[in-house]
Amino acid sequence: MNPVRRRRLWFVVALVAAGALSATLIAFALQRNVAYLYTPNEILGGSAGPAVASGEARFRLGGMVAGGSFAREAGSMEARFRVTDGDAELPVSYTGILPDLFRENQAVVATGRMVGDTFVAEQVLAKHDETYVPKEVADKMGLAHEKHGVGTPADAGPAQ
Repeated sequence: MNPVRRRRLWFVVALVAAGALSATLIAFALQRNVAYLYTPNEILGGSAGPAVASGEARFRLGGMVAGGSFAREAGSMEARFRVTDGDAELPVSYTGILPDLFRENQAVVATGRMVGDTFVAEQVLAKHDETYVPKEVADKMGLAHEKHGVGTPADAGPAQ
């Protein structure tokens, strides 16, 4: 093999190795930032996995804010409420300013992790009008109700 071909071969090998290394690093970075969406029934039923239930994994909790469950401590930024999917309710604690559209009996998606039996939210997102439920939440809630033979929950509204 002449020196020009050998140099070209090493260049191609180095280029392929650099591409593989960068693809691996990107995959690891994206995997760390993935937050899966679960409903209260999936978390309490154990189908979300042991890492979610133990508080090791960061994930998104989706459902409806249960009626009569919202409370804020006087003089505090801590809000407590329950999120329901129609089959189960999970208590949520959030410290911060809630979105303007946040209210009871409306769709919510919160990002955080479990601490004991309570979901501690780092971020809370609320729906944008009275007929909207995030598609992922509506699909998950509908799937949970189909498994129990109840059908799609009436209060979930149309998914858009």
